[in-house]
Amino acid sequence: MSEWRDMMAQLVRDRERALLGYAYLVCGDSTQAQDLVQDALVKTFSRPRPNLTTLQAEAYVRRAITTVYIDGYRRSQRWKRVQHLFQPDEAAPDRFGAVEAGSDVAEALSSLPPRMRACVVLRYFDDLTVPEIARHLSLAPGSVKRYLHDGLQRLELLLAVVEELSGDDTTAGVPQRRQKGGQP
Repeated sequence: MSEWRDMMAQLVRDRERALLGYAYLVCGDSTQAQDLVQDALVKTFSRPRPNLTTLQAEAYVRRAITTVYIDGYRRSQRWKRVQHLFQPDEAAPDRFGAVEAGSDVAEALSSLPPRMRACVVLRYFDDLTVPEIARHLSLAPGSVKRYLHDGLQRLELLLAVVEELSGDDTTAGVPQRRQKGGQP
């Protein structure tokens, strides 16, 4: 049992920032990212896995981060459907709070549904192939391709709006699309 604690302590000591960064990309919230890493560590190290190396343990933790996030999202969606039965109406959410939350890419990522977001993060952050993502998320490769396609289209639409707003006054109101090589 102490070798498990030692392995977990070493993993946290050596790779905590990387795990927190990965969790942040998955969920888009630093507090939730910390919770995801904690839950993933508990899930990974709560039962013994014989002959597990530190590198394999990190892979287990990363997969657990994605799984815990998707499960939590599903749970919150179920709760939202019946929440009105238990509580009085709440005040309208602050739509300007998201402006201060972070970068444009993080905001755009946060607008994606969990599986779509997980596919995009796994593909472009972890540099996994479509079959690897499919195995990681227990999806068909065709589903992964669809999530990636739809996710990239949504990100392009959301980020193109930001690009339009940051353009000079001579092109105000005219959408600027980037072509290959970064030329408008």
